[in-house]
Amino acid sequence: MAAVNMTEGRIPKQLIRYSVPLILGNFFQLTYNVVDSMIVGQFIGKETLAAVGTASPVMNMMILGISGICIGASVLMSRFFGAGDAEKVKKEMATTAVSGFVFSMLLAVVGILLATPLLRLIRVPSEILGLTTVYLRLVFLGLPFTFLYNAYAAALKAIGDSKTPLKYLAFASVLNAVLDLILIGGLRLGVVCSALTTVVAQLVSVLLCIRYVYQKVPQLSLGRAELWVEKELLRQTLQYGMVTALQQACQPIGKLFIQSGINTLGVDGIAAFHAVGRIDDYAFTPEQNIANAMTTFIAQNKGAGKKERMRQGARIGMGLELIYGVFIGLVVYIFREPLVSLFVEESSPGVIAVGSSYLAHMAFFYIIPSVTNGVQGCFRGLGWMKMTLLGTFLQISVRAVMIYVLVPEIGMNGAAYACVAGWAVMMLVQIPCLVFAWRKEKTIPKKN
Repeated sequence: MAAVNMTEGRIPKQLIRYSVPLILGNFFQLTYNVVDSMIVGQFIGKETLAAVGTASPVMNMMILGISGICIGASVLMSRFFGAGDAEKVKKEMATTAVSGFVFSMLLAVVGILLATPLLRLIRVPSEILGLTTVYLRLVFLGLPFTFLYNAYAAALKAIGDSKTPLKYLAFASVLNAVLDLILIGGLRLGVVCSALTTVVAQLVSVLLCIRYVYQKVPQLSLGRAELWVEKELLRQTLQYGMVTALQQACQPIGKLFIQSGINTLGVDGIAAFHAVGRIDDYAFTPEQNIANAMTTFIAQNKGAGKKERMRQGARIGMGLELIYGVFIGLVVYIFREPLVSLFVEESSPGVIAVGSSYLAHMAFFYIIPSVTNGVQGCFRGLGWMKMTLLGTFLQISVRAVMIYVLVPEIGMNGAAYACVAGWAVMMLVQIPCLVFAWRKEKTIPKKN
C-alpha cells in the first residue's frame, strides 16, 4: 500500500480504512498473547509461566516507553507529510531511527546488567528469580529490534499506510507461535527458547519493514548520508514523545494499585477480574484505533493548513466512536455470560457470576471511553501531548482511588463504577480544554 494523503478525499472512508488494519492488528496481538501464555503454561510448567508473567510488567514499561517516543515522531511526520515537506519527513525519520536505536541499545545493556536487582526490587519469589532473570535479559537483547519495528510502523502510519505494519505484525506473531510450538511444545525446550522466539520474530518483522520501505516508500528510505540526527527535530520529538511515553506508563503503574485493591476479593474475584479485563481489552481496542486514525488525519491536515477539514474529521471520528460504543455495549451485555465462560472453567460458577455481573454494569458505560479516546486522538493530532498525559493520569488515579473506596463496599461491581468515575473526571477536564484548543487553532494563520 502506497502512502495515503488524508488531506483530500472522503473523510469517513479514510478514517475507517485506516482504523480497520489497526484494530485487526491489535486483536491479533491480544489473541497471540493469550495463545503464547497457553503454550508456555501447558508445555513448560507453572514456574516458567509465572516467570514470564512476572517479567511482563517490566517488559511492558519498556515497550510503552518506546512506543510513546514513536507516537510523538509519528505526529510530527504526519504534519510534515500533510504539508508536502518530503525533506522534513526524511529528516524526522532519520532523527528518530538513529537516536532511538542508540538509546534502545543503551537501555538494553543497562537492563541486562540490572535485571536481577530490578526483579529483587519488585520482590520476585526466589524460586523463579533465576528463570525470570534469564527470560528478561533475553527480551532486553531484542529491545533495539522492538524499537526499530515501532519506529518504521509509526512512520508508515504517519503517511497513511496502516495495512503494511499489520501484515508484518501478523507474520511475526504467527512465526513466534510456530517456533513456540516446535521448540517448546515439540522439543520441550525451556524459558530460553520462549524468549528467543520472541526476539527472532521481532528481528524478522524489522527486516521485512525495512525491505518494504526501501522498495516501495521512497519518502522514508534513508541513504547512508542521511543517517544523522537533527537537533531541533530531536528536541521536538522528545518534547512530544516523552510526554506520550509518560502517558503510556501511567496505565500499567495505575493497574498495579488497582490489582492490589481487587486482590481483597479473594481468588474468585481475582479470577473474574482477570477474565473481564481480557474482555475489556478487546472491547476498547477499536475505540483506541479510531482515535489513532483521528490523530493521523488531524495531524496531516494541520500540516496542510486545512482547518475546516480537521474539524470535520474530528466530528466524523467522534461519530464513529459513539456508534461503536453503543454497539459494543449491546454485544457485551447480551453475551456477557458466554464471554466470561471463555476464560473460566465451567466448574467455577461463582467466578462466571461475578464476572457477568461486572459486565452487565460495564456494558452501559462503554460509550464513555469512546468519547475520551476520541478526545485524546484530537489532542495528539493537534500536538497537545500534555493534555493526553493529564487526562490519562486523572483517569487512572481516580479509578485507583475509587477501587479502594467502592470494592470493599459493593464488590466487583465497584470496579465498574470506579472506571466510570475516572472517565467522568477525565471528560470534565478535557472537553472544555479541547473546545479551547479548537478555538485557538482558528487564530493560527492559514497556510497558502
